[in-house]
Amino acid sequence: MYTILVNHNDDIRRLVEKGYAVAFDSNYMIVRDIPYLDAERKLQIGAIVTKLVFTDENRVIQDDHQIFFAGSVPHNLDGTPIPNLGGGATQLSLSEVSKDVVVQRSFSNKPRIAGKFQDFYEKIESYVAIISGPAMDLYQANPLTFRAVDEIVTDQIFKFHDTMTSRAEITDLSAKFNNDVVAVIGLGGTGGYLLDFLVKTPVREIRAFDLDPFYVHNAFRSPGRLEASEFNKPKAEVYHARYENFRNGLSIIPKYLDASCSDDLDGATFAFVCVDKGPSRAGIFDLLISKKIPFIDVGMGLARKNGSINGILRTTYYSTDNGQSLRDKRLAPEHQTTDDIYKTSIQISELNAMNACLAVIRFKQLRGFYSEELPFYNLAFEICDLKIVGESNTNEN
Repeated sequence: MYTILVNHNDDIRRLVEKGYAVAFDSNYMIVRDIPYLDAERKLQIGAIVTKLVFTDENRVIQDDHQIFFAGSVPHNLDGTPIPNLGGGATQLSLSEVSKDVVVQRSFSNKPRIAGKFQDFYEKIESYVAIISGPAMDLYQANPLTFRAVDEIVTDQIFKFHDTMTSRAEITDLSAKFNNDVVAVIGLGGTGGYLLDFLVKTPVREIRAFDLDPFYVHNAFRSPGRLEASEFNKPKAEVYHARYENFRNGLSIIPKYLDASCSDDLDGATFAFVCVDKGPSRAGIFDLLISKKIPFIDVGMGLARKNGSINGILRTTYYSTDNGQSLRDKRLAPEHQTTDDIYKTSIQISELNAMNACLAVIRFKQLRGFYSEELPFYNLAFEICDLKIVGESNTNEN
């Protein structure tokens, strides 16, 4: 990857050829061996870190005038802090490969005339002149060490560079999903949207299960582009074709899961249950609880009354500690009644997506990605008043 980026980006190639110690960590470029003076005018060595924005698999651009800096505040020859660097104290999580680069602050220095840097070469040259100039004068320090630091952390999950995470500076939060193996059981309306959201979440592995074929009505509550050739194919095949070019660690299996399918969930750390038949749900609950896999079950009940549709979307979290006791509350139906045979099953894409959103948000709360005020185990969203009611372990709503 080091060679690819250098060979396909002239500005980065010029930095390397000039002698800068360029390296890459995920979606950041690191320039080590940057000399500067501390408050006592002693020589220190820092590093510049800047975001990479990929325009395709091999080419990158820089889109702002800011950098991160691994080091203390740079000073002038007279011992005063270098002015006009802006920014301030901050932290940035890099990988273990770059553990020697500890980001302590950000700098913001916009070019006076152009107002922006044309490329990475101009950007690095400008900041080095500002930061290293005094150290170069006093100690004849040279940032051009020609040191090759070609270790690179490549994204083993996504097949494209996850520049969204680096641009938002939430790499440390995204890392909370690195060890997760998530199962999605059922790829109907809500399950299809759940899969779409999870594909873009950096969990290590996704296993999805559904044996049903993909019919016309599924297209109206399914994310993504529709191909006419998808009709009557197994949902597993349809969804695998849609997402296999996006990420690794994805297996979508044409199979119904029940209490006998223990091997299919070996190693799973979390599961989402998206089935609409009570008896099927009961068997899946038996399996997940017996294997001590925490899970979220989703469901919706919609009905047309007085001319328009109303109903409730439910998201229920079963932990390894309270799985069976919560199951005893009967929040999720596990039996089929005679009335179910004659009931009209209303599902609409935006409500399926909403149900999937609530489930994924709750999962990400559990991992510490989103903040959590109360540990809700059940969420109910009613359409008519657009309110969400939560039940928590502290009996607060």
